[in-house]
Amino acid sequence: MKRPPVGHLAHRASRHDTSGDGTGPLWAGSLTAARSPQPGSLGGRSVGYEQEMGSSDHLLSTRQMAEFVANGVLRFDALVPGDINERAVEEMARLNAERLAPEGLRPPPTRTPLDYCYPPPSAIGEYLRLPEVRGIITSLVGPDPVFDHDWTHHLPAGSTYLQPLHVDAVTDSVDPTFDIQLFWYPRDVAAGEGGTRFVPGTHLHRVRSSGLDRYQHIVGEEQFAGPAGTVVVFHHGLWHAGQPNPGTGDRWMHKVRLNPTRPQVRRWDTSDLDELHNPSSDHVFAQMMPDSVGQVLRTWHPWMSVTEYRNEQMQRARLWRYLSGDDRYDVDYYLTRLESRATLVADG
Repeated sequence: MKRPPVGHLAHRASRHDTSGDGTGPLWAGSLTAARSPQPGSLGGRSVGYEQEMGSSDHLLSTRQMAEFVANGVLRFDALVPGDINERAVEEMARLNAERLAPEGLRPPPTRTPLDYCYPPPSAIGEYLRLPEVRGIITSLVGPDPVFDHDWTHHLPAGSTYLQPLHVDAVTDSVDPTFDIQLFWYPRDVAAGEGGTRFVPGTHLHRVRSSGLDRYQHIVGEEQFAGPAGTVVVFHHGLWHAGQPNPGTGDRWMHKVRLNPTRPQVRRWDTSDLDELHNPSSDHVFAQMMPDSVGQVLRTWHPWMSVTEYRNEQMQRARLWRYLSGDDRYDVDYYLTRLESRATLVADG
């Protein structure tokens, strides 16, 4: 089970813009809808990292959420249908070429509600309105997220351009809230053809944005390869970098960052939560609940020393407290031990 591996859409229509069949404007206005948003349907089929399918309303499962907390990434292979992928490449090419042009295809303003973005017949909008994609989004950032930015990454065949390792944030806050970034690959990316490089489990290991740019070949890093239509979802703090394209075909990737507007508490399919949610006494050196959230949060990534591993476990437990609404949750007693001693000082 391999764990996978970053803009702004509003269109000012030109009278020369035509749809693929020549019947009229490709967009009748901006890619920010000028009408009240319709409630999005929910969705989330999981294939990568490699979870089983979620509930019938496409929300993620408790196990998938725990995987996200442990790894900072979820992957969904071939999630987007082929016809949307093909039309999206044309739209992405236009967006790249025209986003700075006065009358070109442009991204929507930051803080636009997602339901206002990319109205029909935008292929990017179709992708974001897929029930499966909406379920992923709702599970992680809750209902009514807002658009932060997006960007299309296009590397022609043979391109040697590469990014340094980085995170898409300035010095981060210590609260547990997070944004998500959806990486959509509308074309196949073969192994060795330079897909996004990323380091699983680094999302809570806070660093300055460019503080990583001198690091190469970190043990445990991965490089995306997969079929067309694959969507990979990052916690905004995950370390990653774009890679050269030594392949014979152009490589395309669309990234969109979304911000939550409501607490991210129990937004997924919680029907399996009671079964998997371990008690705060769960402890690897005492009694441990098998097949639990705690077991997932104990994932040890190759780049971690023993000390880093334990510190990351504490960060994951804090994040799970927020997501689950259980402020006493713990893994291996680390938080509970410290908090119990702290009460002695308070009581004294």
